[in-house]
Amino acid sequence: MKYEHMPREPLGFFPTPLVELTKLSKKLNGPKIYMKRDDNTGLALGGNKTRKLEFIIGDALAQGADTIVTAGAAQSNHCRQTAAAAASLGLECHLVLGGQEPEKSDGNLLLDKIFGCKIHWSGTNRKGEDIPEIVEQLKKTGKKPYVVPYGGSNELGALAFLEAFKELESQRQNINASFTHIVFASSSGGTHAGLMLGNKIFKSSYKVVGINIDKGETDKVPFNQYIVSLANNTAKLIGENLNFSDTDLILNADYVGEGYGVIGALENEAISMTAQTEGILLDPVYTGRAMGGLIDMIRTGKIKKTDSVLFWHTGGAPALFAYSNDLDAAQ
Repeated sequence: MKYEHMPREPLGFFPTPLVELTKLSKKLNGPKIYMKRDDNTGLALGGNKTRKLEFIIGDALAQGADTIVTAGAAQSNHCRQTAAAAASLGLECHLVLGGQEPEKSDGNLLLDKIFGCKIHWSGTNRKGEDIPEIVEQLKKTGKKPYVVPYGGSNELGALAFLEAFKELESQRQNINASFTHIVFASSSGGTHAGLMLGNKIFKSSYKVVGINIDKGETDKVPFNQYIVSLANNTAKLIGENLNFSDTDLILNADYVGEGYGVIGALENEAISMTAQTEGILLDPVYTGRAMGGLIDMIRTGKIKKTDSVLFWHTGGAPALFAYSNDLDAAQ
């Protein structure tokens, strides 16, 4: 794989732990369940975006950038980790956050402010629609801005999860484990595309199952098409002669519920069950929904007791504090 020459800035603690969730499996009378703990990447309370940012910020530095610009929802895990990465490297950071500024800052938003970034509130635009105008303004002041894509999900971000897949395979072999499924939250596409690419390059036979988190589309392209295209483009980037199509994609949209960031019984049960059996915190928007989907697939027999599942914990626990009312209501 030809990517060792690409710029990369160390930001996290790797490899992240691979653990077996024996008590959760027993609770569900289900299959073996393992968890990849990317909530322990180290940067700003952890998360999967740290992996992507190592390659993306590496590219920004190689291009001489002095300012980082990215976007997300008000409680974006991606924005929180981007703000931390920028602060650690002495880069100015601008976050374009959807919604209006709340009276009280908590969760990820509180951390964004602690990291000293400049926040631009963008109303209904939570996926970076306002970034071009902000970039032009920065250039006029003599800055050298670099735009980190929504969720860090471009070819460099996907490449990071090819590298993560390689890390997982090494750990799996060391503990003599095997998986039939990899289950994770799929939202901006980079993690999904990278894991698909890793599955094919390493000739693994895992079912790479993304649990769709958001009803929206990416750049007006249907999300499934975006993931497949990103996997193909990332393969080209590293000189791999591979071709992905819709038949390679497993994107489960059964658990989107009322939409992005709307917490229901599915997420509440998953968060409580994982915390009370394993002492592990999930987040309300991404991993709570993905784990809720996994629990349902086990209960309905879509994932059988004889299977062996790897759940990729992509982080996000700081958002729990911002959703305290929704979580309290379920107790």
